[in-house]
Amino acid sequence: MAATRRMFMGIVAGGVVLAATAGALWVSSRDPVSARRPWQDAGRREADLRRRLLSFAILAPNPHNRQPWLADLSVDDEITLYCQHDRRLPQTDPHDRQINIGLGCFLELLAQAAAEEGYQADIALFPKGEPQPRLDDRPVAHIRLTQDTMMNRDPLFAHVLSRRSNKEAYDLARPVETGKLAEIATAARMPAIAHTNDPARVKALRQLAWQAYYTEITTPYALEESIDLVRIGRSEIEANPDGIDLSGPVIEGLSIAGLLSRADMLDPASSAFQQQIPILKEPVDTAMAFLWLKTAGNSRSDQIAAGRDYVRLNLAATAVGVSMHPFSQALQEFAEMRPHFLAMRNALAVEDNETLQMFVRLGYGPAIEGAPRWPVDTRIRSA
Repeated sequence: MAATRRMFMGIVAGGVVLAATAGALWVSSRDPVSARRPWQDAGRREADLRRRLLSFAILAPNPHNRQPWLADLSVDDEITLYCQHDRRLPQTDPHDRQINIGLGCFLELLAQAAAEEGYQADIALFPKGEPQPRLDDRPVAHIRLTQDTMMNRDPLFAHVLSRRSNKEAYDLARPVETGKLAEIATAARMPAIAHTNDPARVKALRQLAWQAYYTEITTPYALEESIDLVRIGRSEIEANPDGIDLSGPVIEGLSIAGLLSRADMLDPASSAFQQQIPILKEPVDTAMAFLWLKTAGNSRSDQIAAGRDYVRLNLAATAVGVSMHPFSQALQEFAEMRPHFLAMRNALAVEDNETLQMFVRLGYGPAIEGAPRWPVDTRIRSA
């Protein structure tokens, strides 16, 4: 889902050497632990059933970690879900397709959490109509909770707290086994899931993915949308635990020294920008397999269904120890991306009446922390 913290790490490659505190000291004093606390608190601090369910749902993957969900709890035993408008991505996601997919991820985790508690979550999508061409003030979903002692729990829920979107480089010495790809794919409810670990095809898809990625970061308004959402260091991340978080002792040192300039991040002629390119390309070049998800149409309900299936795939990958990371650039619908959009559809044999909703890389990556999250209280519109 667009640019990540790795996009900016190349600035340290220009020979800047700073004295930094030891890693253990940094973790204990400067790691944005409060921004990660929702991962630890999920299900533990809420007496109200609905708030407990929300504490898991807010951990859902979503584009640029914008966390666009707002819940209305003003009616007992019900939740009405809205999209917060200023959390959308109008430049790279002009029709709110990706944001809506993120809301689908949210609804899937909420439904799984309800089942764990012995409740059926009856979800009515867009009860006042599907908003087009963008999401508007109408609700995304209305959820009614009904106790059901016979409710089947979803085994994927066991992996919610360890699920990650792993944006790091993957191990080139470890291919993703065909059997594991097939097992991951079975987690989806829709049949339109495909995958490949064929080395020649993976190589070709890496190239297409990089061309799209490079177009995004060299299109000024698309890049600026990402830079505006960068949170540098503990203070910024904890003040705004969304967007693209950059943390660590080197990042903190560069920021304090005034050497981490947003202006340089936006300037393709700057050395900081040029030095980031090989760092950005590394995750692309270490993709060991790809998986993609398409729908027969592209209604708002189709997008929600794609989101629900995507997070199920992510949980299934977690269950078998495989890392997963969306590469959404070639799926974006702004003008400069159009050639890559069409090339990717052609490479994946997407028919004219179908929509390519998700394209992700897989492999074996290092262990990472959960992404920052706003706490539940901030995601409730009315109680």
